[in-house]
Amino acid sequence: MYITMLRLLLAQLFVSDALSCCNCQYNMAPVVEAVTEPVWLGEGPHWDHNEQALYFVSIFDHTINKYVPDTGKHTRAKLGGMPTFIIPVEGKPHHFVVGLNREVVEVKWDGGENSAKLVRTVAEVDQDNPKNRFNDAKADPRGRLFAGTMGYEYEPGKFHLKKGSLYRIDADGSATKVATDIDISNGLCWDLNEKAFYYADSFEYAIRRYDYDVETGDISNPRIVFVYKDHGLDGIVDGMTIDTDGNLWVANFDGYQMLKIDPRSGKLLQRVEIPALQVTSATFGGRDLDILYVTSASMNRGEEQLPPRGSTFKVTGLGVKGHPNVNVRLN
Repeated sequence: MYITMLRLLLAQLFVSDALSCCNCQYNMAPVVEAVTEPVWLGEGPHWDHNEQALYFVSIFDHTINKYVPDTGKHTRAKLGGMPTFIIPVEGKPHHFVVGLNREVVEVKWDGGENSAKLVRTVAEVDQDNPKNRFNDAKADPRGRLFAGTMGYEYEPGKFHLKKGSLYRIDADGSATKVATDIDISNGLCWDLNEKAFYYADSFEYAIRRYDYDVETGDISNPRIVFVYKDHGLDGIVDGMTIDTDGNLWVANFDGYQMLKIDPRSGKLLQRVEIPALQVTSATFGGRDLDILYVTSASMNRGEEQLPPRGSTFKVTGLGVKGHPNVNVRLN
């Protein structure tokens, strides 16, 4: 009996130590590493799962960018305007939709240095505010492009307010205005389980939730689900993505961090420090979609932003995964 009890005690201690070890591994601090050269205003990251490559833009550098983790190669191509997002076109290799000033254009690019060619204009918006430009955009689960605009930025960080709108651009190029009076259009991600679309107007310092109809692409019933000041947060809401648990990962511009937020409860779950003041956006990538790629900016707004600020960073060890990014469907 004594030997049996001793064996049970030893077995319990072994299991306890094993669980403790697992918990220690799970709770390890995330690892953050700069993986690209710094740019002026990195934005709009999109992970192409087929190519195992990350695409993003640098708005003020007028460049579209590609980063291939397997080789560490970072290439870029300059366009004749301010590119604000880059998303592959479904079924057309090396073709992308790019936000260029107020236009959505189709660009052909093989990923080489300065080899991009403008193919056509897909849509033009905000004709009544000709100095506006696109800001953030993504494809919804059915490949419709949701793209938002902002007012004229007469110097970095200063622009005309309440001039932007959010558009849904369908495969035929038709643009439907789905939200108005926007300062800076940002964020954009979907949760099909919750039938939700999440979105941020940055100067609202909050995150909105809309009801989302995947069949029509319609959004309705906007409501605020997270407010920065309620959690003592500084800076503004920038780009965001969503993990498979339904939690948002939000770039805290002017905050040196990414935020993990549960939009259903409104709780701030985690802060991940990024070595850049101006954190702009994020997406999940890698073969298992468990790496968070984070873009940043190096805008001098009275203080020089030295490297690695402006780099794209990879964050590992988060213990979560994202959804595959969706390509845009065009006729």
